[in-house]
Amino acid sequence: MLAFTFPGQGSQRTGMGAAWVDHESWELVGEASEVVGRDVAALLLDADAEELKDTRNAQLTTFVMSLVVLDAVERTGIEPSFCAGHSLGEYTALVATGALRFDDGLRLVAERSSAMHEAGIAQPGTMAAVLGLDDEQVEVACRLADADVWVANFNAPGQVVIAGSLEGVAKATEQAKALGAKRVMSLPVSGAFHTPYMSSARDRLRDAIALARPRDTEVPVISNVDALAHDHGSEWASLLSAQLSSPVRWKHCLLTLGELGVRGFIELGPGGVLTGMAKRTIEDAKTISVATPDDLDALIEWMNVFSATSVLLASPAHEGEHLFAIERLVVSPAAGVFTKKMSVENNTKIAVGHVLGHVGETEVRSPFAGILQNYIAVDGERLTAHQPIAWLRSH
Repeated sequence: MLAFTFPGQGSQRTGMGAAWVDHESWELVGEASEVVGRDVAALLLDADAEELKDTRNAQLTTFVMSLVVLDAVERTGIEPSFCAGHSLGEYTALVATGALRFDDGLRLVAERSSAMHEAGIAQPGTMAAVLGLDDEQVEVACRLADADVWVANFNAPGQVVIAGSLEGVAKATEQAKALGAKRVMSLPVSGAFHTPYMSSARDRLRDAIALARPRDTEVPVISNVDALAHDHGSEWASLLSAQLSSPVRWKHCLLTLGELGVRGFIELGPGGVLTGMAKRTIEDAKTISVATPDDLDALIEWMNVFSATSVLLASPAHEGEHLFAIERLVVSPAAGVFTKKMSVENNTKIAVGHVLGHVGETEVRSPFAGILQNYIAVDGERLTAHQPIAWLRSH
């Protein structure tokens, strides 16, 4: 099985949108700018490292860039069995699975980043990565510091992030080194994220999450808070608000995915740091990161190898029978209310250009040939551009 993973704040890079400007998926950037009332394209193309370090810019750009990559990958027909995201990336995962609409996700990320920025000003703090020390020993180091410092991220074996006051992190750093840490690296952030220092942001965000009304999904998302799979929308209001002041249990999320049978991990968005964490945590993980359009071809080749390996491992008696069905998503060409073409039912043979319905006044024509497996959009549902409408199977 496959999992899509999405990076968090800190993965942003100067000019990370440049490679995508001529790709169809870049349209999402214009839509994002309209929703949040900011020039997101300028941030993705022209902002320098200092400007992108601002929490409000870092989260918005990473979120939008990850969704641009997701949109491009969805056009290839590749779909996950599970999704997960690191901190901010959890919001991306929820939009990817349909638990949150694109516009609701944008508004929540804008509100979240603003709330975290202000919490960091009201109660200044910092973060540091502790390398080469077990989780339990890092927790001991925080307790021995006898100050405001806590574990903020369990990222991978031997990689834990601590956060708190400047004094607390400094003291915990000394304790960690005394316990045998190989290295402690200060992180360029503006607050002690995922600690009690974010309580004010949590209170501010709670109502906004409830108003977004997350929906039930077919593809579960693994939560940072409890490292469990969730597919009920009603559970996310408490999970997302708790996430702000609770440690990100990313290592545990990866272990959960492994226990659920996931062996393919596809990281979508800038950076590539989650790919390394998956390799360190899951011994037989097959990983790839997609950050640019050039990576899409590599992903398709990777999928061919991954699928062939998975089939051989699952069915060794049928070696030589390598007929793989390819799934293709048909996405909305515009925003508006979807009207299904009633004469097109499941298992109907579809040719390229076949009309599946309308979004507003715009025809939904399939860019692929194949067999219609199912409609994803419901008749009368209001869609955003690029939201999945149906999926086909071709040989």
